[in-house]
Amino acid sequence: MNASWVLVALLLAPLSAAAQEHGFAGLGRDVEGFALPDPARALDFPRDHGPHESFRIEWWYLTANLRGADGRDYGVQWTLFRSAMAPEGADEGWSSPQVWMAHAALTTPETHHVAERFGRGGIGQAGVTAQPFAAWIDDWSMRAGDGAEGIERLSIVARGGDFAYALDAVAGGPLVVHGQGGYSVKGPGGQASHYYSQPSYRVTGHLDLPEGPVEVTGLAWLDREWSSQPLDRSQSGWDWLALHLDDGRKVMVYQVRGSEPFVFGSLIGADGRVRALDGGDIALRPGRGTPPVTWSVALPGEGLDLTVEAINPHSVMKTSIPYWEGPVRIGGSATGRGYLEMTGYPLD
Repeated sequence: MNASWVLVALLLAPLSAAAQEHGFAGLGRDVEGFALPDPARALDFPRDHGPHESFRIEWWYLTANLRGADGRDYGVQWTLFRSAMAPEGADEGWSSPQVWMAHAALTTPETHHVAERFGRGGIGQAGVTAQPFAAWIDDWSMRAGDGAEGIERLSIVARGGDFAYALDAVAGGPLVVHGQGGYSVKGPGGQASHYYSQPSYRVTGHLDLPEGPVEVTGLAWLDREWSSQPLDRSQSGWDWLALHLDDGRKVMVYQVRGSEPFVFGSLIGADGRVRALDGGDIALRPGRGTPPVTWSVALPGEGLDLTVEAINPHSVMKTSIPYWEGPVRIGGSATGRGYLEMTGYPLD
């Protein structure tokens, strides 16, 4: 067993063993010794762009809806996950308890390209710094762009065996905190995370595909979340939608599936103002397929009744812990585009 597979085993063994008994990917298992989200803690920037190593898990998660110079729709995902094997340990060298996993994807209407990487904390292979912002694993990176210190401008690169991309993103609106000042409850048992987004990037760049390069423009959404026990043991997975409406509004809807679905979200006005949503504000209905590749999303109080359809229904992330992730188009009472993530379903 080579070093890379040892690392995979170290990262995934606690998750795989607990996946059925302790919720999706073991995210509901006990976390004695790790920090827990605090509703009294105000988010602090730029510090919170960086890692929170006393928490068990966190991620830096960017999705982009792109239109090519060829007139076709594309989607891009760039994600870096940090997971701690223990609540304490040395910050440097191979003894660090921090391990890293990264996913990159490029979706077309016909194909879905996926790559996965693993890294160990403490040796420089992977990590995150808050200011100037940089998140990296090997030669994949998401870094503060020219003249930026935080995440207001980003340069994003990744590559897999049959694809690559290089994008530049510029934020056109403020950061958005979800829930109660960034404290986001995930179920009736009180499990929670700290959660914020930058949903307003304008993107330019290029894709490299087997059929050749494509220049692209579009929109991107960055999610930041950290916790130690974001699910309870009965919760099998979630459905997440991040929607850019053509009228300038944005909608985030999050459903955690368990004995009773727990639904919440945020409505972001064109001016950047945020309204927190709970299950009474949202009517979310799955459509065809398992996992569902069409959805109905209604916010009756806002006069929104949206239909959501995957651009490529076969956007399965065939990674160590598989899930579905891909771009969607929006119709109904408003038009637009966005991203859909679904975890915990049986996948082919």
